[in-house]
Amino acid sequence: MKRILMTAITILLCLLLQTTIFQKIAFAGEVPNLILIVVVAFAYMRGCREGMYIGFASGLLIDLMYGDLVGMNACFYLLVGYFVGVANEIYYSDELSVPIILVGISDFLFNFVFYIINFMLRGRIAVATYVLDTILPETVYTVLLACIIYKPLHSLNYRLEQAEDTEEVL
Repeated sequence: MKRILMTAITILLCLLLQTTIFQKIAFAGEVPNLILIVVVAFAYMRGCREGMYIGFASGLLIDLMYGDLVGMNACFYLLVGYFVGVANEIYYSDELSVPIILVGISDFLFNFVFYIINFMLRGRIAVATYVLDTILPETVYTVLLACIIYKPLHSLNYRLEQAEDTEEVL
């Protein structure tokens, strides 16, 4: 129960920061995707199942707040949570460089798929312009912020795991 509450607070805090403070300090007109950082971090630390739950809940929250089509972001974030969660089984979960790389790859692919669905299918085929002007600045900003945010998220997860282990012993 404690894990669910702390995860929900983390998601809401990141959404609040992403929609308020980081709108004012945009880099090249782009805002970092804090929700994606949270989804990737928890999926990498906790595995596929929890990554999918957190991804779906985060995406649904974004869809309900901003989306024209409810479910699109939920599906995207769910897939990100699943595929990053697979890395949990492959790599050592205390490795700090792998999740940062996964944040960069996930953000780039997330935005590229978003471009395909929202723009390319409508006949707007300026792929290079969109990649250079929108996707790359956001990816760079998100990765730089992930370098700062991942360590506190990792520490939070470690403390929650210790609390869960202590509860199991009692």
